[in-house]
Amino acid sequence: LTSVKLSSLRHHLKTHLDKKSHVCHLCPKAFHTAAQLHNHVNTHTGNKPHKCSECDTAFVTRGELSRHRRYKHTLEKPFKCTICEYSSVEASKMRRHIRSHTGERPYPCHLCSYASKDAYKLKRHMLTHTGEKRYECYICQTRFTQSGTMKIHMLHKHGENVPKHQCPHCSALLSRKSDLGVHLRNLHSYMEEAVKCRYCEAAFHERYAFLQHRKTHRNEKRFRCTQSNCTYNQ
Repeated sequence: LTSVKLSSLRHHLKTHLDKKSHVCHLCPKAFHTAAQLHNHVNTHTGNKPHKCSECDTAFVTRGELSRHRRYKHTLEKPFKCTICEYSSVEASKMRRHIRSHTGERPYPCHLCSYASKDAYKLKRHMLTHTGEKRYECYICQTRFTQSGTMKIHMLHKHGENVPKHQCPHCSALLSRKSDLGVHLRNLHSYMEEAVKCRYCEAAFHERYAFLQHRKTHRNEKRFRCTQSNCTYNQ
């Protein structure tokens, strides 16, 4: 077994061995540790004891504060992939990324042969079995199983009525301001550690610029040397 699969197996076995003895007095949920319970109770009370030293934001858990600081202030990506140049702010994102190399799909559907790399995609897949349509178009009230399908519907059917937000750096047009924010963070934010092109010497501190550059190599035939692991273009 690979180290990733062993880690997943240990995590699964732990769910059988550990008893959730720390019970919330405000709802039926229970947790493995007192610290987890304390963090959960804070979500009920609204208490946010972990305050950012660089801005006015506060968080329920220390982990949320750490993620906030990396995204907003330090731009640090401490989790590095040992197979490629990918790096991440969060350990959970790195675990999902590693599965793209190993092919591991640890979240199987119990109703069909589908299996997912992460729990969120499995949860979204299950809606295809239940038929639940939790996303509603606020203009015509048509309902959809997935938020992405609803957004496409709104843009195609109600284009004139849906507010659009133009990205100031590229041609992307987003339906919501929050979507524009995510787009700007993911594609146009400055990355302290440059992403290097695997086919030439170019390096980029912006993911969008890197993706645009990568397209220039799309039609090139590439051959990999099995002795030195180098790549050559034709």
